[in-house]
Amino acid sequence: MSTVSFHISNLLEKMTSTDKDFRFMATNDLMLELQKDSIKLDEDSERKVVTMLLKLLEDKNGEVQNLAVKCLAPLVSKVKEPQVETMVDTLCSNMMSDKEPLRDISSMGLKTVIAELPLSSPGLTLTVSVCKKITSQLIGAMGKQEDVSVQLEALDILSDMLGRLSGALVGFHSSLLASLLPQLTSSRMAVRKRSILALGQLVPCCSPALFSQLTEHLLTELSKAPPTSMTRTYIQCLATISRQGGHRVGEHLEKLIPMVVKFTSVEDDELREYCFQAFEAFIRRCPKEMSPHVPTVTQLCLKFMTFDPNYNYDEGEEDEDSMDIEDGFDEESDDEYSDDDDMSWKVRRSSIKCLEALISTRRDLLLSFYSSLCPALLARFKEREENVRADVFAAFSALLMQTRAGSSHRGNITASSDSGVSVEEEPAVAMLKKQVPVIVKALHRQLKEKSIKSRQGCFCLLTELTHTVPGALEPHIPALIPGIVFSLTDKSTSSTMRIDALSFFHVLLLTHPPQTFQTHMQVLLPPVVACVEDTFYKITSEALLVTQQLVRVMRPQGQNATAAGGFDPKPFVREVFSVTMKRLKATDIDQEVKERAISCMGHMVCHLGDHLGAEMQGVLAIFLEWLKNEITRLTAVRTITLVSASPLKIDLSSILPDTLSVLGSFLRKNQRALKLCTLACLTALVSHHAASIKPAALEPVLSELPALVDESDMHVSQVSISLLTCLAKACPSSLAKIGSSVLSGVFRLVHSPLLQGGALAAILDFLKALVLSKTSNMGYSQLLKALMDPFQRSQCSVDGSVLHRQSFLSVARCVAALCSSCPKETPGTVSALLQEVKNPGSPESARVLALLCLGEVGRSGSLGGSKEVQGVILEAISSTQEEVKTAASCALGSMAVGSLNDYLPFLLKEISSQPRRQYLLLHSLKEVISASPASSLSPHVESIWSLLFQHCECQEEGTRNLVAECLGKLTLVNAAQLLPRLKQQLRAGSPLARSTVVTAVKFTIVDHPAPVDSLLRDCIGDFLKTLQDEDINVRRVALVMFNSAAHNKPSLIRGLLATVLPHLYKETQIRKDLIREVEMGPFKHTVDDGLDVRKAAFECMYTLLDSCMEGLDVLQFLDHVEEGLRDHYDIRMLTFLMLARLASMCPAAILQRLDRLIEPLKATCTTKVKAGSVKQEFEKQEELRRSAMRAVAALLAIPEVERSPSMADFANQIRTNADMASIYQSVQGGEGGGLAPAESMDTS
Repeated sequence: MSTVSFHISNLLEKMTSTDKDFRFMATNDLMLELQKDSIKLDEDSERKVVTMLLKLLEDKNGEVQNLAVKCLAPLVSKVKEPQVETMVDTLCSNMMSDKEPLRDISSMGLKTVIAELPLSSPGLTLTVSVCKKITSQLIGAMGKQEDVSVQLEALDILSDMLGRLSGALVGFHSSLLASLLPQLTSSRMAVRKRSILALGQLVPCCSPALFSQLTEHLLTELSKAPPTSMTRTYIQCLATISRQGGHRVGEHLEKLIPMVVKFTSVEDDELREYCFQAFEAFIRRCPKEMSPHVPTVTQLCLKFMTFDPNYNYDEGEEDEDSMDIEDGFDEESDDEYSDDDDMSWKVRRSSIKCLEALISTRRDLLLSFYSSLCPALLARFKEREENVRADVFAAFSALLMQTRAGSSHRGNITASSDSGVSVEEEPAVAMLKKQVPVIVKALHRQLKEKSIKSRQGCFCLLTELTHTVPGALEPHIPALIPGIVFSLTDKSTSSTMRIDALSFFHVLLLTHPPQTFQTHMQVLLPPVVACVEDTFYKITSEALLVTQQLVRVMRPQGQNATAAGGFDPKPFVREVFSVTMKRLKATDIDQEVKERAISCMGHMVCHLGDHLGAEMQGVLAIFLEWLKNEITRLTAVRTITLVSASPLKIDLSSILPDTLSVLGSFLRKNQRALKLCTLACLTALVSHHAASIKPAALEPVLSELPALVDESDMHVSQVSISLLTCLAKACPSSLAKIGSSVLSGVFRLVHSPLLQGGALAAILDFLKALVLSKTSNMGYSQLLKALMDPFQRSQCSVDGSVLHRQSFLSVARCVAALCSSCPKETPGTVSALLQEVKNPGSPESARVLALLCLGEVGRSGSLGGSKEVQGVILEAISSTQEEVKTAASCALGSMAVGSLNDYLPFLLKEISSQPRRQYLLLHSLKEVISASPASSLSPHVESIWSLLFQHCECQEEGTRNLVAECLGKLTLVNAAQLLPRLKQQLRAGSPLARSTVVTAVKFTIVDHPAPVDSLLRDCIGDFLKTLQDEDINVRRVALVMFNSAAHNKPSLIRGLLATVLPHLYKETQIRKDLIREVEMGPFKHTVDDGLDVRKAAFECMYTLLDSCMEGLDVLQFLDHVEEGLRDHYDIRMLTFLMLARLASMCPAAILQRLDRLIEPLKATCTTKVKAGSVKQEFEKQEELRRSAMRAVAALLAIPEVERSPSMADFANQIRTNADMASIYQSVQGGEGGGLAPAESMDTS
């Protein structure tokens, strides 16, 4: 006998002891043994353990019984099938016993066993056979009408089992349905309710035929006009199966809705409540099918949300003058009418929840909601039932959230445009602004009510309102302040209430101008200060945030300073200072409070430092202390930055030396956020306090800077170089000490292919400052030599690595910056550069660099119209070396930007007369049009326009695209005149000209607000008609243009979706007439001429998901995604991305189509590449499988998706197939659930 068996038999022996403690301990030990993974039982031990545990279920001691049930869970996976079946048989028969305690404990045992049955393939057969056993027993138990408690237990267990293992019970679905339906007519309410729950669990995974059978049964029963109590049950069942089965109800809605509508007129409050719950479920689960019925349901909701037959809302309540008297009456009247039998509040609540569902799912109806629902909801703010009022607030908040979601979507267009455009852009926001006075009037009295739930609802709603229309509450702040103060000072207020009031106040202060609050400071400050003193750290921390904003209100800085200049903060400074100081000095407080106290005091010093007098030095010393503390150092760095840049010119000399040495040590730390904040702080200190800094104090900082200038972190490099620029201006002598080591780092960056944008601009500023600082070893000529030297060798390289194209451009910009700082040196430099270009012996890299430098120097207009320069450039454009030709075309464009009148006529003449150089010269022209201001280009527009149209039918596609880009950018110079001319060309031109014009329109759509937008909005529909062009190439470029509009300016095309989408979807079809066979020697190769157009169409669909989701019919959209899942490699990759995105955005629609989507995904994931295929084919297939698996991972993230039998089967296949499981794991682990790639595709 093995040791395990011996140990177990010992335990079993103790379990038979008469002493209950022995039995308890032995059972507990057995449970611990069974939980070990390593335990293996022989057949005999298995049988003995199972028998003993089943016997212990009948033990007299309850604790022993409970432990025995807990032992069953680990036992299921440790014993063989026959033993599990024995357990189940015994538990099922015990469940029907007459003894109630045994029945209860056996039900618990069965639930435990069900929860442990394996779902994966090795144990699936066991699960299926056990389920069959349990199900047949349960169906028998449900038939036992005489004992209700047995029925209830059976229904309970069945719900559990269907919820977890419905896939294993497919064979039993119809018999379960047949046995559950009669239970709906049971005389006992509890049995009916549990039957509904069990049916709810059965619905998601049963076959469509069974679902129809269930729905038909309910319809038939309802049409017989049963008694009200039965009607309630059937309607409740409808709501449940709609919530669980979701989209399946859609096809039955036509018959269901009239039936449910009819029952709302029955005088029964609970029945009405269930009717509205059913409507809510229909709206959430089948938004599309519900569309025709929305008006009916809305009317019913509006009618019943005011249904309160036992209470008279006295109209006089609206009269604000009698408010105080009324508060007294209100309470009495509430008690008088709050009849315990009054259920009408349930009707009101369910109808309001139904409206909330409507608002949340139908953003497309937002404007109509503002006219129909908004006034009705506002009128219900006076609701007397607290719970119902909370739901009214929730529904109104949903309306605000939808408005905000809509406006933020368009934010990229209207953010910086004038207010006129934004009102036109977002009509919903405009309608909401009109309602603000009504909202405030309805809410401000409730802010002073005793009910905490109401007040919290008000604050949440007002916060949402402030976020949706910032600044709109400005005229109403005097009305809101008493409510805020009341919630902060009322003794009975809970801490969460105070936190809510403070956080609303904080949002209010952030979004409204300071002068609004200044007159109320006397009232506002004391309660906030009292909250800073509160013992609960969360209140203190929130109050410190508010105090910080109030300090800014007392004396604003920046653009608000003049508007609010007349206010004297002196009376309030002492009060704020003393409480903040108390928190600042305390060491035994929560970290969040510490950080906010430091930040709040920083704002005080920054805004009101001149009022602090002698206290100032003490405060600065504390800042220094917190700077040295590892936990608070980041906040302290930010605060010192703020203080040092204060317009009050705070004297920091007492802490400067220590601060600088501590900050220097932070630059060594491996914490990026700290490094960046430290650099910003040092920049502020050097900019504002250079006079107080002794050179020696800078040593610890200077020694750390060279190491930070490195391409491994461009942003840190950029901020470090900005600091160096400040040093070059303020303390050039200090910079000289580290000049050589810093410069070598800077030049490494200049020669790096990664340098661009902000970092390059910082280097240019630095070089200018350096030259002007006249530091001995860093003069003009040394810097120029260091920049250009690496390009003088025939194999141009730095540290052994070949120089990248980008570094040529960076160096040219640097040279131009040096020239602009030293105009006297420029002529000499230019002649040297010209010599370099002319010299045939110069290495190619040196000539390319010299040309680019000439271009950048010329951009500032310092070359003039020199004939020599023009000759040199033309000669270079005719060079045999590709790089030299390209550099020359760039240089010509840049020079022309610098002096248009000298170079532009010359450039246009050359384009006309030199067909062979045309492409390069057009590049120069593109540069001129892109970089020149509209005012200086205007005189030349006509000549450029006519020249471009001479070339718009060029056979060479590259040239045509360049012409189109020039045309598009030129149109922006004078859109009002030129857009109509582009439109004319559409009618006149050949297919090539039409494709050029449509591409040109693409270049007029820029991703920031521009004057052309309103003109484009009027005429983009005409350009989009080219989607119906007979020429396939024109259709393709039209799709590319549409994609650009959807990506950069969705507002242009939102209104046109209804007309454009049918043509877009048409282009996603595979057309047989465009597929041809090409013979290549002995092989035949299939060419699909329609592939590019289809790809462009699918790219548009992907972009629309991101920018115009609300304008799409998702189910129609999914039809085309489904076709794409079987298309070419590139298109399949796109559709997998779309599926992943759709799974997170509209899971309900995906669930509706799940069975049709899984097949192509499964096909892709299981495809094997032919053995003899080339490496690229393997890689392609592998990438395709990974992409499909990402889509599968996104589908599996949808709740309850595995209730679909086909999905459960596929998920199981993935788990059991090692190859697919490893792909799934890598997709899950490496990319955050496989959704990241869907978010990252750039479609600009």
